[in-house]
Amino acid sequence: MDPQHDTDGEARHKALRFFTAGSVDDGKSTLIGRFLLDSRAILADQLDALQRYAVAGAIDLSRLTDGLEAEREQGITIDVAYRYFATPRRKFIIADAPGHEQYTRNMVTAAAGSDAAVVLVDITKLDLSARPVRLLPQTRRHSLLAQLLRVPSIVFAVNKLDAVADPQVAFEAVRAALLEFAEGAGIRPAGIVPVSALRGDNVAVASAEWPWYDGAPLLELLEDLPAVEEAGEGALLLPVQYVAREGDGTGHQPRTFWGRIAHGTVRAGDVVRVHPAGQTATVVEVRHAGGAVERGVAGQSAGLVLDRLECLARLERYDDFDRVAASWRARLLSEPGTAYRFHLLRAERLGSAGSVSLAAMEYDAADRLRPNDPAVPLAKARMYEAARDTERARAAYREALRRRPGLDAAEKGLKALDLEVRRGASDGR
Repeated sequence: MDPQHDTDGEARHKALRFFTAGSVDDGKSTLIGRFLLDSRAILADQLDALQRYAVAGAIDLSRLTDGLEAEREQGITIDVAYRYFATPRRKFIIADAPGHEQYTRNMVTAAAGSDAAVVLVDITKLDLSARPVRLLPQTRRHSLLAQLLRVPSIVFAVNKLDAVADPQVAFEAVRAALLEFAEGAGIRPAGIVPVSALRGDNVAVASAEWPWYDGAPLLELLEDLPAVEEAGEGALLLPVQYVAREGDGTGHQPRTFWGRIAHGTVRAGDVVRVHPAGQTATVVEVRHAGGAVERGVAGQSAGLVLDRLECLARLERYDDFDRVAASWRARLLSEPGTAYRFHLLRAERLGSAGSVSLAAMEYDAADRLRPNDPAVPLAKARMYEAARDTERARAAYREALRRRPGLDAAEKGLKALDLEVRRGASDGR
C-alpha cells in the first residue's frame, strides 16, 4: 500500500493529542484514570491491582499514570506520562503533566505538539466567598504557557464540585473568574466544564446530580475538538530523532536520518542544511514505513539518506537560511511588575539579531547575540555537578560570582557542594 495514501487516511481520522494541566493535586492524574476506566482501556490485571490498593473501597485512579516509585510515594506527578484510549467516535493520546512549579518544564514538554489542553481547577482550593474568585498562580501560568505554545484549544475543567455545598453557585463564580482571566490573557476557551473526576460526574457522561448544567460532558467536548493541521507548505524542518546505519560494518555505510517532519515537504534532490554543523547536503532518498517514497510531508515520520555525513540535530531547506526576524514580542507569564532575566547560552548561525527591551518593547539591531554574563558558568557548574566533578563545579560557581557578586544561585550551589563534601568526609571516617 502506498505510504502517502496511508498518511492521507490518517489525516482524515486523526487522533486528538491533549494534555492535562493545572496546579498541584487538582486531579489531573485521577481525571486521566477516569477516562481510561470509563472507556474500558484498562486491562483486567491492572484493575485487580488497583482494587488491591483500594482504601475503604475507593480505587486510586491516579496510579494508572503515576508509575514512578517517587510519584507514588509522594502522591505527585513528576514526569510526563502518555496514555492511549479510544471511543467509537475518536482516538485519543493523553499526556499527564505535573502541576508543581519546579516541574513546569515537563508541562511544556507535554504541551509541545498537543492539539488541546485540559486545565483543571480544583474548586476546593479557591476562596468562593471572594468576588471575583482568585485563581491559583499555576492555573494561570499553565494556561498562559499553553497559549504561548499555540495549543489550538484550551478547555477548563472545574473539578471536585462534589465536595462543595452548592455546586451550581460555586461553578458559576469560578466560571466568571475564568472568563475574566481568559479575556485579559487573550484566550478563547473551547469550553468550561464542571466535573468530578473521582466520581465520574460529567466526565464521560452527563451527571444526573447537576441538572442545572446543560452543556456537553468533557469527553464529548473533546471528541468534537479539531486536530492540528500540519503545515505542509513552506520550509522543511525535521528534528532528527534516530540514525540508522546499514551494512555489515565495513566499507561505505549509508545512514538514514529519521524523524517526524515538523514543517514543509522534502523530496529526493532537495538541498538541505544540516545543524549544528551548518553544512549543506543533498537528499538522495526519502524513506517511509521501510521503503522509498517520492516525498515526505509534515506530520509524517520519514528517513532521509544524504549524499554526505554530518553531525546533525535538525535539517532545514537551503533556500530558507537567510530569513531574519524583523521584530520580537514577549508576553510575561506572571503578575505585573515581576522582573525577568533571560539567559542566552548559545546564539550561533542566527544571522542578523538584536536585543529587546521588554519595558519599552524596542528592538535594537546588533551583529550577534552575546551570552548573559553569569549564565554560562552557571550552566557549566550544574553540568559538572551532574558528573560529580566537585572541583570544576566549585570553580564554575566562583566564576559566576566573579561576574556577578552576590548571585544567589551561585552562592547556594557552593554551599550545597561544601555540605556534600563534609558529608562525604564524615562517611569516610
